[in-house]
Amino acid sequence: MNNKKIIIIAVIVFIAIISSIIFITNKKDNKAQEALTTFISFINEQKYEEMYNMLSESAKSSISQEDFIKRNKNIYEGIDAVNIQIDIQEATKENDAIKITYNENMSTSAGNINFSNIARLVKEDKEYKINWSSSVIFPELRSTDKVRIATIEAKRGEILDRNNQKLAENGNISTIGIVPGKLGENKQEKISKISELLGISTNYINSQISASYVQDDTFVPIKKVSASDTELKDNLLQIPGIMINSTSARVYPLGEEAAHLIGYVQPISDEELKENSGKGYNSDSLIGKSGLELAYEETLRGIDGVEIYIEDENANRLKTLAKQDKKDGTDVKLTIDSNIQKKLYDDMKEDKGFFVVMQPKTGELLACISTPSYNSNDFVLGLTNSQWEELNNDENKPLYNRFLQSYCPGSTFKPITAAIGLTTGKLTTNTTFDYSGLSWQKDKSWGSDYITTLTAYSGTKNIANALIHSDNIFFAQAALQIGTKTFCEKLDSLGFCEQIEFPLELRKSQYTSSDKGITTEKKLADSGYGQGDILVNPIHMASMYSAFANEGNMVKPFIEYKESANTEYLKQNVFTADAANIVKNDMIQVVENPEGTANDMKINGVTIAGKTGTAELKNSMDDTESGTLGWFDCFTINYSSGNDMLIVSMVENTQNNKDGGSHYLIKKIKNLLINK
Repeated sequence: MNNKKIIIIAVIVFIAIISSIIFITNKKDNKAQEALTTFISFINEQKYEEMYNMLSESAKSSISQEDFIKRNKNIYEGIDAVNIQIDIQEATKENDAIKITYNENMSTSAGNINFSNIARLVKEDKEYKINWSSSVIFPELRSTDKVRIATIEAKRGEILDRNNQKLAENGNISTIGIVPGKLGENKQEKISKISELLGISTNYINSQISASYVQDDTFVPIKKVSASDTELKDNLLQIPGIMINSTSARVYPLGEEAAHLIGYVQPISDEELKENSGKGYNSDSLIGKSGLELAYEETLRGIDGVEIYIEDENANRLKTLAKQDKKDGTDVKLTIDSNIQKKLYDDMKEDKGFFVVMQPKTGELLACISTPSYNSNDFVLGLTNSQWEELNNDENKPLYNRFLQSYCPGSTFKPITAAIGLTTGKLTTNTTFDYSGLSWQKDKSWGSDYITTLTAYSGTKNIANALIHSDNIFFAQAALQIGTKTFCEKLDSLGFCEQIEFPLELRKSQYTSSDKGITTEKKLADSGYGQGDILVNPIHMASMYSAFANEGNMVKPFIEYKESANTEYLKQNVFTADAANIVKNDMIQVVENPEGTANDMKINGVTIAGKTGTAELKNSMDDTESGTLGWFDCFTINYSSGNDMLIVSMVENTQNNKDGGSHYLIKKIKNLLINK
C-alpha cells in the first residue's frame, strides 16, 4: 500500500470519528433541549411538583420542594403569566453540563415580558436535570429577591340613558363585618341576631370569625349590602362588634327595572382570564357577564395600570420587568328613557311578559322590559347558594330575557299579511271573501280542521273590516290567495330567518319549523293570522311595524345614542308606500272605530294605530291546557311634539284574565301615554 492510500484512509477514519463525536454530542444536546422544553410546559400547566422533580440534586439541596413550589407559584400566578414560550438559540457542552441559551416570552397582567436566558442541565440517572436557581425565572432574580406587582385601578365606563341618568355606575356598597373581640357577652345571641338581619346562617358567621388568621381586633367581612339600605345598617349598628366599611363597586340604580337590558359584572373567572390572555385583564378584574355590560365589555372595561418589578430584601426596586399604563373605560350612552323603562316595568312587574318601545321614525329604542326580573345589584353584592338556587329554579323564570326571544304573534301579524297582499297585488282594498259564521275550512280535504274567529260582523269581508274586527278567516283566505311562494319570499325580505344586527343576540323570527318551509295549505292559512309556525322577535316586530310609519321602510333598531344621525333602514321598500299607508289607516280605525278591537285604546287628541292579538299555544284543536299570549302593538302619529312611540307588548297566560291579554296591556300603555 502506497503512502498516498494510507493518508486517504487515515483522513476517512478521522472524519468518521469526528462525525461520531458530533452526532453523540448533538444527540445529548437534543435530549437536554427536550428536557428544558418539558420543564417550561410544566410552568404553563402549573405542575410545580413535576418541575421540582426535574431539578438536579445540587439544585434540590439548595431549596426544598415546599419552598420551590411556593416561590414559583407565587411569582408566575401572581403576575398572571400564561403562554410561556421559549426559542432555543444554542446548546453547547460546558464541562459536565449542557449550556442552553434561549429567548423566553410570556404574557402577563402588565403585558408581554421578553428576555434572553441561560439554563444548564446535567445528566443524572440517564436523564437531564436542571441546575435550577431563581435566575431561571428571570435572569436578574436572586434567591433573596422578590417579584412584586403594583396595580393602579382603572375606572370602568358607566352606562347612561338618553338624559344622562346613570344605569350602571361606579359607586359604593357597604361591607358588613364583625370585630370578634368587641362582641362581648352573649356572643351567640348577637350572632343569631346578625344572622337574622343579614339572612345568612349562624354556621357561616361562626366559621368566618373563627378562621385561623382572625384576631380579636380583626375586621371580618360577612356580607355586602347596598349603600342605600340605611334601615338595615342602622339595625346592625345596634349590635356591639358590628363594623361597616364603604367599598367601591358597580351599582345599578334601576335594579330590577332594567336588569335584563343592562346585565351585571362579576369577578373574572379562571377560564375567562385564559380566554382573554394578553388583553390586560388580571385575576382581580371585573368583567361583564350579561346584558349590555357584556355586549359593550370592550368599550366599558378599564385597563388597570400594572407594573411588575424585582425588589431586593431591603425593599429596593432593582428592575422593572413590564409596565402598562392605566386606561379608563369609555362611557356608553343609550337611547333608553329611564322614565318610560320604570313606568312600564312597575305596571308589569307581577306578570310574565315584555315591552319594547321604539321611536318609529328613527329606530331609537326607548325601553326594553322583561318581567318578572331580578336585581343586577344582587350579583355584585354576592348571592348565597340558596339565593341562586331559588332564583334559578323560580317557575316564573326571572332570569329569562323575554324581549330577546321569539313568540307566536297571533293577530298582531295580520297587518303584515295585509301589507304583503297589497304590495304583491294579490289583494286590493276591494278584495272580498264570501263566508259566514265563525268557522271555515277550504274543503273537506282539511278533515276536522277549521279556521275559527271570535266575532261576527255585518260589514263587507275586506281588509279594513277584517283588521277592525280581527277576522281570522279573512286573513287565512288572504294567505291562501297570496300563495306559499310569494308569502315566504316576502317574509324573507322582511328579515325572517335572519340574524338581526343588535348588541344583544336576538332570536331569529321564523315562519317554519323545518327546512321544507310551509308545507300544507292549512299551515299557510294559519300563518296568515299569525299562528301556524310563525314566531317573531319583539324588536324585529317593532322594526316591521315601523314600515307602516315610514312609507314601507323598516327602520334599523339601535340602542347606542347618537347626537345626530341619518335614519338607517334595516330593510327598504318591503311594502309599497300605498300599501303601508292603507294598512296604517286601517289600524287607526282599529282604535278609532267603535267596533274596533282596540277602541279602548282611544285617547282624545292622540292618533294611534294599533292591533290586538291573542296567540293560542295549542298543540291540537282539543288542547285546553297550553294557554294563550296576549299582544298589543301600536304606534302614535304626531304625538307629543313629534316624540312618537311604537310599542310592542306581550303578556303570558292570559286565558284566565278577565280583561284579556290585549286589553290588559292597553290599560298600561294608555297610562304611559296619558301621563308622559
